[in-house]
Amino acid sequence: MTIETEKRENYEIKDLSLKEEGLRTMEWAASRMPVLQLIKKRFEDEKPFKGVRIGACLHVTKETSQLCEAWLAGGAEVYLCASNPLSSQDEITAALVSKGVNVYAWKFMDTEGYYRAIANVIKSQPHITIDDGADLVSILHKLKRGETDEEIEIVKKVLGDDTDIIDGVWGGAEETTTGIIRLQAMADDGALLYPIMATNSSPSKNLFDNVYGTGQSSIDGILRATADLIASKVFVIAGYGHCGKGVAMRAKGMGARRVIITEIEPHAALQAVMEGMEVMPMIEAAKIADIIITATGCKDVVRKEHFEVMKTNCNLSNTGHFNVEINIPDLESLAVDKVRIRPFVDQYTLKDGKKINLLGEGRLINLAAAEGHSPEIMDTSFALQALATEYIVENKEQLKNIGGNVIQIPDDIDSNVAYLKCEAIGINLEVLTPEQEKYLSSWRVGT
Repeated sequence: MTIETEKRENYEIKDLSLKEEGLRTMEWAASRMPVLQLIKKRFEDEKPFKGVRIGACLHVTKETSQLCEAWLAGGAEVYLCASNPLSSQDEITAALVSKGVNVYAWKFMDTEGYYRAIANVIKSQPHITIDDGADLVSILHKLKRGETDEEIEIVKKVLGDDTDIIDGVWGGAEETTTGIIRLQAMADDGALLYPIMATNSSPSKNLFDNVYGTGQSSIDGILRATADLIASKVFVIAGYGHCGKGVAMRAKGMGARRVIITEIEPHAALQAVMEGMEVMPMIEAAKIADIIITATGCKDVVRKEHFEVMKTNCNLSNTGHFNVEINIPDLESLAVDKVRIRPFVDQYTLKDGKKINLLGEGRLINLAAAEGHSPEIMDTSFALQALATEYIVENKEQLKNIGGNVIQIPDDIDSNVAYLKCEAIGINLEVLTPEQEKYLSSWRVGT
């Protein structure tokens, strides 16, 4: 599907006339993101990003709009492209353009449009990159190394011969588990050329966004795509990390008859069993599954041998960042027919007449078929991204010495975000007495 877009120097989006709808939706999000609003207010007063260009490759949603507004309030020039072809909300892209963000994103982007959008962000020569999956970082590095492939050829149509843009980048931050895995591999190989802050590794992100955000929004995506009942179904989740735990919790709570986990890591498998889940290999789980969702960050988690043993009308989906967890070429090789039976459901008919339903083209289902995480949960994640951006500006000279490494957001920043969130939703914490503080800091008092 090729979408007609509106193009100017500072944007390429679907339809600028959707602005008013987007502005109303942004107000809705703002009212549910109090921590980010506090940070935005401080940025407005202090202007920490004056003269700073921020290049962001993110899901362009109502929640992301609030992070962009915080950057704008701090004086930044903001350039934004989509981190997934299906996740952009077209009314939000229009509203952000009206606010002064340079936006290159629309829902149902094709490959050419997706990488053209990334190229337009790179063209701005950003000082800081903010990623959701590391596509922006990856393209910057490929350009620097002189690599060539289909993606780079698309990018070069926009950039021409200007390929050393990475030299002006001070640092970046990464939002996802998948992106951190990718960037850590680059760092381990000595291929990463500037430091990346691992936003996803902070407790205020992965203990809440990944568990409660992914859990609820993935189920939301499955329901919007299919309108099927979860109660009474056999629900299979590949991976029992933070995201898989969240999905399992919600599936169990909605009455799934059996919740089955597939895992490669023994601690995670044991934890799943202790929490009332079954654990088995995918080849066994696929035989009995009504619903399968992948949440691993790995490729080919569901592949040919699994498709061959599935029941008819099994619903297949993915909540990992990239569309590689379900091997779609394998599925297509087995199919004799493919029909888009609902807006986000492609039904494949195999040679034996069995039907397998692929949801959201195998892309992350919570953003392909739904709206992603709720504003309340993204409040803390984007607060961390906002403060990580500020940290990079304040420490850019020291970060030069760190070089190409994945680094953690400082604990004091993470703890401050958690405290602010507690305060915002009315949680009153206990306070240590002086005697308790003395006890906890001393080794002299025993039994």
